Amino acid sequence: MGSDRYLPFLPIILNWIQQTLDAHAHERRTVSSFNFPRLPRYFSEGFLNAASAVLCDRLPVPPLSALGLREFADFENQPISGITYRDTYFLWRAVATDESLHFHELVHVVQWQVLGPKDFLLLYAAGLAESGYRDCWLEAMAYEHQRRFDAGDPPYSVEAEVQEQTLALKPTI
Repeated sequence: MGSDRYLPFLPIILNWIQQTLDAHAHERRTVSSFNFPRLPRYFSEGFLNAASAVLCDRLPVPPLSALGLREFADFENQPISGITYRDTYFLWRAVATDESLHFHELVHVVQWQVLGPKDFLLLYAAGLAESGYRDCWLEAMAYEHQRRFDAGDPPYSVEAEVQEQTLALKPTI
């Protein structure tokens, strides 16, 4: 799958992510503090209290092409509304009240938890390189769960389903 190509970059990217999280630690707020009416029907209270969001005017995206990963230039420059690192996601302030977007990013928080930072990044990079942003395995999963949420499907344990689906992807790394 080519994920070996990305191994040398992992320490640099993981360090960049940690520095970004540290720099914004004072701006973090728990997802539960947004008091969304539907999220608690899909995610546990403990999960919503542990996951955090940072509202910002510019999303922090790692300088992948500057590191020599030019195949991710499109990813760096695309107009996205949110990005997740570990248990924290960053959203544009303008979309802070979009419960569906929070839902999507929370799916990524579960994926980070299941895979851990190294495997999450390797799987995301391989999927992005192979299939593009929207069809990257981890994004496709998040968009499918978001579609179900937006369609008003009956509540279900997103954490359990995403955990199972993510573990099924793990051998592909």
